[in-house]
Amino acid sequence: MPIRRNLAANLRRLVGSHPSVSAVCRGLNMNRSQFERYLQGKSLPNRATARLICDYFRIDEDDLYRAPEAAASQHAPLSPMHETLYENMVRGPSPAIAGGAYFTYFAVPDRPDLLMRSVTFVRRQAELVTFRRVTRWVEGHRQGGARVPGWHYGVAISRLNWIYFAAINRRQTAEPSIMAVQWAPFSEPVLVGKAFVLTGAGPACIKVIMRQEVGRIGLRQAMRMSGVVSLDDPRLDQLVASLAREG
Repeated sequence: MPIRRNLAANLRRLVGSHPSVSAVCRGLNMNRSQFERYLQGKSLPNRATARLICDYFRIDEDDLYRAPEAAASQHAPLSPMHETLYENMVRGPSPAIAGGAYFTYFAVPDRPDLLMRSVTFVRRQAELVTFRRVTRWVEGHRQGGARVPGWHYGVAISRLNWIYFAAINRRQTAEPSIMAVQWAPFSEPVLVGKAFVLTGAGPACIKVIMRQEVGRIGLRQAMRMSGVVSLDDPRLDQLVASLAREG
């Protein structure tokens, strides 16, 4: 089956840039024998496992299954100048933020009574910090609601006690792709700062608040919780509501 052969070849190429197959399996928290079946082209991962693999290697799902010669051409080595710029961007100091899920709240332009709630999944790999942010906007004027998901992938870096999140949105552009936050001087851990969002009138600077979700939250649950929330909603974190009202 061509798709299995493509998967196997692409996985072998990706694994080649890591210390060992065992190290990759530990990073994925996956059984070695299960991963070997993918490497040998004997089976295909389900959608959730494929997403896990793509997140680990920081690739799109299309890259996982496309013909090996096409995949290789998509990932040509960086030129010396580009490589230097990339290394300077992701080089330490490492951001002072733990891995895990964070609820991320954005002010809604021209609507001080509302917040946009998304979920940011932060992942630490030694000194490298990457993230994925999931957002869903649901409008009630259309039957069933109109859903416009945000699906950001990016890197977090630290400069002068600020944490910068820079990302590319895989779905659309009507939400922040760049934001800067820092730890607020409160007894409860909370990150506050600014983000840039592209509106119909052009770029706008808005407030952003991040709080870590101490429990385990899955992608499906995160999607259900993401969206517009009122500051008067009793289920909203009261510290977040207070910070949003202070302006």
